[in-house]
Amino acid sequence: MYLTQGLHRAMQQHPDRLATVDGDRTFTYARSAQRTAKLASALHSIGVKPGDRVGMLALNSDRYHEYLLAVPWADAVLNPINIRWSPAEIGYALRDSQTNVLFVDDAFSPTVPALRASYPGLHTVVHCGNSPTPEGMFSYEDLISSGEVIDDVRRAGDQLAGVFYTGGTTGLPKGVMLSHANLMTSVLGMLSVGSFLSSEGRLLHVAPLFHLADLAAWAGQTAVGGTHVMLSTFDPTAILQTIERQLVTDALLVPTMLQMVVDHPAVGEYDLASLQNVMYGASPISEAVLSRAMKTMSSARFMQGYGMTELSPLATFLRPEDHDRPDLLRSAGRAAPCAEVKVFDSNDRELPPGHIGEIVARGGNVMLGYWNKPDETASALRNGWMHTGDAGYMNERGYVFLVDRLKDMIISGGENVYSTEVENALCEHPAVAACAVIGVPDELWGERVHAVVVLAENSSATAEALRDFCKTRIAGYKAPRTVSFADALPLSGAGKVLKRELRERFGEDRPSKADSY
Repeated sequence: MYLTQGLHRAMQQHPDRLATVDGDRTFTYARSAQRTAKLASALHSIGVKPGDRVGMLALNSDRYHEYLLAVPWADAVLNPINIRWSPAEIGYALRDSQTNVLFVDDAFSPTVPALRASYPGLHTVVHCGNSPTPEGMFSYEDLISSGEVIDDVRRAGDQLAGVFYTGGTTGLPKGVMLSHANLMTSVLGMLSVGSFLSSEGRLLHVAPLFHLADLAAWAGQTAVGGTHVMLSTFDPTAILQTIERQLVTDALLVPTMLQMVVDHPAVGEYDLASLQNVMYGASPISEAVLSRAMKTMSSARFMQGYGMTELSPLATFLRPEDHDRPDLLRSAGRAAPCAEVKVFDSNDRELPPGHIGEIVARGGNVMLGYWNKPDETASALRNGWMHTGDAGYMNERGYVFLVDRLKDMIISGGENVYSTEVENALCEHPAVAACAVIGVPDELWGERVHAVVVLAENSSATAEALRDFCKTRIAGYKAPRTVSFADALPLSGAGKVLKRELRERFGEDRPSKADSY
């Protein structure tokens, strides 16, 4: 199995079907395959050798699609870079992986001098934007024009497909090594359990392609030979307009994106009837947001994928029919066909149903390891099981329920408090648009439950009112003892709330920033 396999199939079966739509620019599969082969040839001409890492620091585009295909076509290794990182963080990832060739678009070409200063080994930069190519960089389109159509080496199986750096929400990011077999095992697991993606369908890419959730969706859509519709950045209005104009059938949205789309004041003015499937995941979703989304996008079937970069990324899947059962709406689903999933205690012993422990997984989707980090690899892949760091439990029918990241669990007065449970309760309040719950130091309780709340437009609520509201839904000791109000929550490039930043901001008592009692 290999990432370029679907491109070859599409060339046989429907070469005239649109492969990509990027604004007014479209390419058929025939044209896309030709450009991919020529770009692969150009990579050889600028010195890329078998196994070399080739980076991409760019927003979503049809050129990102071609990069994802041309790099393995040329027998090289992908390294998609987190677009939210600072130059120092990007420089670390380039230096750590010895990535000497980097693609950048218009949004990131100004950072190249700082990147070269951080990592002098960055000797070749390819400009893949629409503006004139800056001095000292290769032009993407010139490379394709000068390249020859070469055969695909068909890098495949257990060969390294890419080094995908973790989000870096805690400490230095780690380079996750995924093989072609890892990625395609996860893709086939996704395709086998739901209606998501089809050869006649149109997949909207608005989540960033450097993130494994959208990259896996890209790989799945390429595998079935469907059309990719590209949006460079997240904008609720642009999403609604694109669904209507491009007749989008499938979309992957992280919960924060989904919430902002369905809460858009003009959402009812757009025709969303083409939308058949919505996949969500990457972070927890509240029942209130999910219910609003299912009502607003009534033509679509909803499904959830849970996993992580180290699992390529799929571990469990909540099917569309599961969403008809209220008792399963907070579940992350059951083990996907590509994985075996269990819940272990701290001694790596399997726990019975209903008991909270660490979620672990194994299967052909599990990473090869962390780049140049044998100790971290051994710690994560103990006894053949990938230890996710997520706390949860499994019911008698194999449905997994997440309760928190183990590192985010709050211990207050000797009691375990799982932040997602508190966040779910808060999100049921009509004045709450978004929230995040963290533990902060407390002299009496060790840690106290602290909520950071973004209020809905034209809404108001006091900390005391929110605390009292939570007490009607969860135990009193779990309700936030302190509350801060913010205009927005800090998000990673993948749409996850950066709780590390919140802990840094609110980790000390700041009466002017928080209401407390």
